[in-house]
Order: sequence, then C-alpha cells, then structure tokens
Amino acid sequence: MAVKIKLKRLGKIRSPHYRIVVADSRTRRDGRAIEEIGLYHPVQNPSRIEVNSERAQYWLSVGAQPTEPVLAILKLTGDWQAHKGLPAPAPLLQPEPKADKRALFEALSADSDEAKGEAITPKAKKSDKKADEAADAAESTESTEA
Repeated sequence: MAVKIKLKRLGKIRSPHYRIVVADSRTRRDGRAIEEIGLYHPVQNPSRIEVNSERAQYWLSVGAQPTEPVLAILKLTGDWQAHKGLPAPAPLLQPEPKADKRALFEALSADSDEAKGEAITPKAKKSDKKADEAADAAESTESTEA
C-alpha cells in the first residue's frame, strides 16, 4: 500500500484551510485519512503552519511520500531537511505590520502648505456657460451662411 502525506481541504469557498494528513494514495483528496499531522492556513497573514515534527519524521522514515505542496511546507518547517540529513533552514521571518494609510495621508496633507479643500480650477458660473453657448451658436450660424 502506497502512503502519501497530502493536504486535506476544509473551509468555505474563498477561505480555504488545510490539514496535513497521512493517507492511502488511492483515497480521494478529502477522504479518510490514516492520521492528521498538521495544519496549514494560507489565508491568514502570516500563513499559519503547524506540523507535528515527530509524526512527520516517523511517516517519512517508513516511506510515506509527500505531495509537492506538502514537500514545500516540510521544507519551510525544516522537517524535510531533518529527514534527509541536510542543514536546517533559516527561521521564518514575520512580516512588518503595515502603516495605517489614513494616518500617513493626514501626515502628508498636514505638511503641504497648499490651500485645503479648494478646487484647482475655478468653477464656471451658470450665467457664463449660457453666454458661451449663445456665442457658439452665433458662430456656427455665421459659418453655415458663408
């Protein structure tokens, strides 16, 4: 019996999360598993990866083959390197928290000496528009007569 370490998909349509499971290679993706050895939540920032290292090492030692996505996860956690006898990877870095966009905008707008809330071009009055339309109409009638 060929045993695989693969991802079992759970969650809603656009918010997937996975369990890392050991299962027979002939079972379907979300089918019955022999054992669950970890979690993977890719939507969270940073993504949540939890692997029971002891159980992963056991299953790799008895010949279980990881799928490509699971192999990438095991390389991130260092379990694959421990199994192969390679040096451990660098620890995962946590991303820096993003700056508040509203505070950044207010800081930039406070620095500028320009007038606040005023239009760049002056607004045309309705009476000016009517006069312009009348002048255009007069010009068009003159050009058709000539």
